[in-house]
Amino acid sequence: MTNAAPIDVSIGGDMIRLGQFMKFAGLLDSGGDVKEAIIDGYVRVNGEVDRRRGRQLHPGDVIDFEGRRVRVSR
Repeated sequence: MTNAAPIDVSIGGDMIRLGQFMKFAGLLDSGGDVKEAIIDGYVRVNGEVDRRRGRQLHPGDVIDFEGRRVRVSR
């Protein structure tokens, strides 16, 4: 996990699922890659590993993946 300031990514709403957000934010290109990264435990949500693609994210949540940090924003 990195201590770098997260980059804000606007979702234009109140909620988005983790798998959708990772593709939307450009962390990975394909749904298959997203699924594998999440299931294998490479993704952290608010500092904790979360293995649920369907995890609901809300503005303020921070996702860490491969040294990159992004924060959900409206």
